Amino acid sequence: MGKTSPTCPVAGLVLAAGYSRRFGSDKRRSVLDTGRSLLGTSLTLPCTLLQEVWVVLRPDESPGGLELPAAVKIVQDPATPLGMGHSIAAGARRLTSESQAKAVAIFLADMPLINRDTLEALLASAAPDSIVIPSYRGTRGHPVLFGKHFWPSLSELSGDGGARSVIERFPKALHLLELNDPGILLDVDTPQDWHALLPSRD
Repeated sequence: MGKTSPTCPVAGLVLAAGYSRRFGSDKRRSVLDTGRSLLGTSLTLPCTLLQEVWVVLRPDESPGGLELPAAVKIVQDPATPLGMGHSIAAGARRLTSESQAKAVAIFLADMPLINRDTLEALLASAAPDSIVIPSYRGTRGHPVLFGKHFWPSLSELSGDGGARSVIERFPKALHLLELNDPGILLDVDTPQDWHALLPSRD
């Protein structure tokens, strides 16, 4: 299968700079029943469908041993421990200066069950002046696609609120896609989330 359409090339930005405090250990390295890590599994879909994938890592770590595909590009910034907003901002600044993409799909590194059809539907709706969000039974999930028009706003984010403020600032640009994919809501924050995840992969 092909990757993103040249009519609106989309880059992936995977947020993997958290410290897993609620999980109790580095959840990115936790191994699923497939034998692959949580981070490696979460990277499979964007690396399959997108020509360009960026991964935001902790500023104090080496990428070695994290099961990163060779083609991914690494973002590290001293401010990322201050919250998810800083991670998004660091990634958006790098994209603005180095990427030719016209939109970015922002993924969380602990969401391994998103369907391929879901990402394909989101990519088909991508545009430089649109924000595209998947929804399952009325609840918004991830990944969220931001057209290039919104990258300057993403570059200014801080704190731990993610990109919520950018979404709220541009309601007319928002496109909600209702999809039959509970995977857009299933992230791993706690050991309980992890144990609940494993049977779902049988």
